[in-house]
Amino acid sequence: MSNLAEKQTILVVDDAPENIDVLNGILSDTYKIKAAINGEKALKIAFSDSMPDLILLDIMMPGMDGYEVCRRLKDDPRTKHVPVIFVTAMGEEQDETHGFELGAVDYITKPVSPPIVKARVHAQLVLYDINRVLEQKVIERTAEVCALNVEIEDTQREVVFTMGAIGETRSKETGNHVKRVAEYSRIFALHYGLSEDEANLIKMASPMHDIGKVGIPDSILNKPGRLTPEEFEHMQRHAELGYDMLRHSSRPILKAAATLAYEHHEKWNGKGYPQGLVGEETHLYGRITAIADVFDALGSDRCYKKAWEDEKIFSLLKEERGEHFDPKLVDIFFEHLDAFLEVRAQYRDAE
Repeated sequence: MSNLAEKQTILVVDDAPENIDVLNGILSDTYKIKAAINGEKALKIAFSDSMPDLILLDIMMPGMDGYEVCRRLKDDPRTKHVPVIFVTAMGEEQDETHGFELGAVDYITKPVSPPIVKARVHAQLVLYDINRVLEQKVIERTAEVCALNVEIEDTQREVVFTMGAIGETRSKETGNHVKRVAEYSRIFALHYGLSEDEANLIKMASPMHDIGKVGIPDSILNKPGRLTPEEFEHMQRHAELGYDMLRHSSRPILKAAATLAYEHHEKWNGKGYPQGLVGEETHLYGRITAIADVFDALGSDRCYKKAWEDEKIFSLLKEERGEHFDPKLVDIFFEHLDAFLEVRAQYRDAE
């Protein structure tokens, strides 16, 4: 991790000095701030010996816009791993999508909220530090293969959980949601007959089930009411977005995460999305995550609903046996109900 005695450096890029002043006021107590008022100056600073740890980048700038700056940063091996967060007044869904396609890690719309800016910046710097530590250790300790493999797996777990928590934070859900779904998934896997190792793999991968939500606009993700058909179609894209983020990895945890991110909204009766898979066409990882996620979501307050009472939840799970959910998994839930309720009590959300 970065030396705690040294402030991490954030490069703020915006053609409006007053916007730079706002972000400087929010972050300067914790971080060292550098500023650039155009894309050319931003690239000069980024490519210098004192490379920033994170870049807050406006899009609408004269000359070289933020999209082009981001593209050049990601094309250069010196800066391709530096996290870029767009901070812009361009809040349309297609604007956010284009930003993520170019390699940005997050997207904040103006006017900015200080708590959101601080939280998003902190989360991305944590992930950046983890990745840099991992890369450095791979270089320094190539000979220590066995010990390094264990350390890589531990780091993956931390990255997976942190990224999962970021996805849930965007939709104003709690970190305890991903903890509960992880524990529920392990219980389902063990009683389905999977080995301890595979049950733990599902547990470690499950926090990433909704990571695709980072690509969904806040206006849809946090809408306090029923989505329109068009908005729901946008929301459904998070399954494919999550899969696309993870599917290229050869690591077992991320391969499992790609599968469950893609398939956790499929239904046993074939009426789910995005592929309309029927029965066991859906991977067991997706079927397990589906029931674990729904059970927890129904029992939790969300921006669009209050938590359901247990009896109403249990009634729905029974009704959806063989419809939404794998019948065997519904049976496991009720046969081992005490174990699931114990997990819920252990990781209950703060009032």
